[in-house]
Amino acid sequence: MTKTIISLLLTLAVVFSLQAQKFGYVNSAELIRSLPEVKTADKQLESYQKQLFTKGEELVKTFEKAYNDYMAKVNSGELSQLQMQQEEAKLTADNQKIKEYEVEVQNLLATKKQELYQPILDRVQKAIVQVGEELGYTMIFETSMGALLFVEEGENLFEKIKAK
Repeated sequence: MTKTIISLLLTLAVVFSLQAQKFGYVNSAELIRSLPEVKTADKQLESYQKQLFTKGEELVKTFEKAYNDYMAKVNSGELSQLQMQQEEAKLTADNQKIKEYEVEVQNLLATKKQELYQPILDRVQKAIVQVGEELGYTMIFETSMGALLFVEEGENLFEKIKAK
């Protein structure tokens, strides 16, 4: 009998503590896209990307010209076998430089994107924490990943966090 009463009291304590919890949710991806700083960062990233691509296009044009010149010499019979091998080695090296530049561009773009977006992401995270603390939320769920399948007792905090 005593165990039943204790069990009942513990169950009631858990139920009451769950009722006191406050839950909210936010789609942080949508929130981030709505910020004017993101549009500015996107423009800066796009400009940087164009600069990098322009240099890459110049490398490709130079390679194509060298290749076309080589083929013209081969077709006209101007080159010996040794000269052909030397030219092919040079073209192969130039092609490798283009491939290396492509990898470098991807790394530079990723670094620039991180540099531009990290302060924005940090600010959004700080705002989420502030809203959670100020309004007494136990948990704030992320909905942009589609992981939140059902919300009944929560509150969408998008506007409150955006205001922060």
